[in-house]
Amino acid sequence: MSVPVLFFASYADLFGSRRLMVPLEPPCTIAEIVQALRLFPGGERLPGRPLVAVNQVWMLDQQAVVQPDDEVAIIPPVAGG
Repeated sequence: MSVPVLFFASYADLFGSRRLMVPLEPPCTIAEIVQALRLFPGGERLPGRPLVAVNQVWMLDQQAVVQPDDEVAIIPPVAGG
C-alpha cells in the first residue's frame, strides 16, 4: 500500500506532479513520509521540515501519525500582502 501525497505550486513543479504515491504502509509518521519523499527525483530539494497538512490541518509535529484514509499535503512557503 502507499500513501497519496499532494503538492502545490513550486513543490508540484519540483516533483513534476501534483500527486505522488509514497511507498509506505500506513499508519506512518509525517517524518517517515518526508524521508521517503527525499528519495524521489527533486526530493532532495525539500526543506528540512516542510509544512505539512493532514486532512487540511497544519501538522507541526513530525511524529504525528498518518492513517490510511488521511489526505496529506506538502505546502510550499507562501507570501502574501
